[in-house]
Amino acid sequence: MTGTYLAGIALGLALIIPIGAQNVFVINEALKLGMPRALIPALTAAACDTLLIAIGAVGASALLSKVPGVKTTLLVFGAGFLLYLGIQSLRSHQPDDDQQVLVFKPIALIAKTIAVSLLNPHAILDTVGVIGTSIAAVPAATRPTFAAGTMTGSLLWFLAISALAATLSQWLNPKRRRYVDMASGVILLVFAAILAIEAIRVLTVG
Repeated sequence: MTGTYLAGIALGLALIIPIGAQNVFVINEALKLGMPRALIPALTAAACDTLLIAIGAVGASALLSKVPGVKTTLLVFGAGFLLYLGIQSLRSHQPDDDQQVLVFKPIALIAKTIAVSLLNPHAILDTVGVIGTSIAAVPAATRPTFAAGTMTGSLLWFLAISALAATLSQWLNPKRRRYVDMASGVILLVFAAILAIEAIRVLTVG
């Protein structure tokens, strides 16, 4: 059982560690908020991954991938939302912003994290598909343990990057913070462009 659980953790880490919009968003928010507020996007992202893993565990990946228009819809909304976040990040910390008090809105932060996590067809279809295939390959008796391991891997990763980013936030002065926001904005815009190009390709082929 321990080996199965550890294998699940390894798979969870392998799926989530590659850089993506979700990781960029969680890191940027942790840099901005520090602890303990950085736990909000971290735990929300982990909860979204847990949902996707559960969907994969019950074998819904094939059904989801066959629903007409799902991928295209997710691509369009995902590209639009990442475009919004990217522009917002690039426009943050304008010269007058240093004089303003940032208002912490946990509900809005949770909603943004959910959108970043779930408005991505690659995260949904690929992650759900990989999890579903992997879980189907292990004995039925150990599948819950394996799924729990993948969920744990995701949780550990988001907690780790949030803790590290929150620690580094103490080193950021307004000028460095501005550079981080600009870099984050550019990365999010790149991911938005990738999703938009993919949406155009799907619509053209379809």
